[in-house]
Amino acid sequence: MRIVIWIAAGLVLAAGALVAALRAPAVEDALFERALAKGFGRDRAALFDGDGLKIFFCGTGSPLPSAKRAQTCTAIFAGGRFFLVDAGTGSWETLQAAGVPAGRLAGVFLTHFHSDHIGDLGEANLGSWVAGRPTPLAVYGPSGVERVVGGLNEAYALDSEYRTAHHGKAVAPPRAAGLRAQAFDGRGQAVVYEEGGLTVSAFPVTHDPVDPAVGYRFDYKGRSVVVSGDTAYSDSLVRAAAGADLLIHEAQANHMVAEMQAAAERAGAASLAMIFADIPSYHTSPEEAARAANEAGVGYLILTHLTPAPDAPLTQRIFLRGVKEVRRRNVALARDGMLVLLPAAGGIDFTKL
Repeated sequence: MRIVIWIAAGLVLAAGALVAALRAPAVEDALFERALAKGFGRDRAALFDGDGLKIFFCGTGSPLPSAKRAQTCTAIFAGGRFFLVDAGTGSWETLQAAGVPAGRLAGVFLTHFHSDHIGDLGEANLGSWVAGRPTPLAVYGPSGVERVVGGLNEAYALDSEYRTAHHGKAVAPPRAAGLRAQAFDGRGQAVVYEEGGLTVSAFPVTHDPVDPAVGYRFDYKGRSVVVSGDTAYSDSLVRAAAGADLLIHEAQANHMVAEMQAAAERAGAASLAMIFADIPSYHTSPEEAARAANEAGVGYLILTHLTPAPDAPLTQRIFLRGVKEVRRRNVALARDGMLVLLPAAGGIDFTKL
């Protein structure tokens, strides 16, 4: 017994010494420097090689708050550059935390102009500009994108001037500041970007009263990924996604939303209850997304823009009820930080930045 007491006392003394050492300024500084070296020294070159498509989920949530998810944003890497599909609030921070080289952002493709899809567009502009983006940031979108871009350019005009004055033209060059609208009609399927072997096509989806609203298909080196944007079940999406390797489809668990509506009504939150009653009409349930994937013949389905956010194992099971009866294999829930690889040689791999 005495030996046990001496061992316990020794452990307590050792733990106390360790705590004291960790509080010493020299040790604190060394640990901080080590963390900085690790953070700034991350090599993300593999994201930009020419081998197929890479998809990084920088935002998988919705306007309903989640501590684990930014609002909707998907990054597509192809041939030495990357693009964003939408830029919801908080998503740029996810990209920064993952160490993605911001200066290699080549454009943003907006599906529509709801706030949860454009909330971080200003941050994407600023972050990629001071990281070395060589030209104004191209923002592709259906009719109306000019208004969004014009408004943001005006809102950030003083900010840009301040940063150039503070950091100098080498860091914040005026010639590369701001956003440049690249508008297209959005009411029919069309190629909206084609360069370096990458083809991006836009197609209309059903998100009434939002009109136009679109999704995008990316084709590169024989691999393809489709991003639905916000939509109810849409035949045009099924046609555009035909044969794609990966379909990234929004999903709203309407059976869960109905429970949320009832809870809001019981709490006397009439406006919130009405919103919950309205939103099923222009979103897709997980089962409907699975049916769309089957009808399009896609290889893999990943659900994103998850409403409500299924952040725990219990809510994930509730969210996916009925999906296995429609599509038994190759279905996943997106999460912030997820990286999906579509190599040119074929196959699909999941990892995390």
